[in-house]
Amino acid sequence: MTKFTKLALAALLGLAVVTTTASADADKGQKIYSKKLKKVCGMNGGDFAKKHTQEEWEKINEDGKLKDEIKSICTEANVDKLKDKHLENLGDFVVEFASDSGNVPSC
Repeated sequence: MTKFTKLALAALLGLAVVTTTASADADKGQKIYSKKLKKVCGMNGGDFAKKHTQEEWEKINEDGKLKDEIKSICTEANVDKLKDKHLENLGDFVVEFASDSGNVPSC
């Protein structure tokens, strides 16, 4: 193989890995919801995410008010224990499965 072919294959492989990682955030958010919030909220992830539309969840995320919204929907949740990375993934999760998305999570 030539150097160019090796470089092109390496770049293609790198893009495949990055694409897979970027699309996994909603899945991570679903797992976080299942582990940390499902029991205390008393509802599955689909019911939780359907409290708002995608646009509403995006606005909540942009404004940095996701913790406040989680607390208002799920009063028993200890949102102070959620790390920033958890909130990013939960934000992707609720947008992905919002009321107007047509998607149904498995949790």
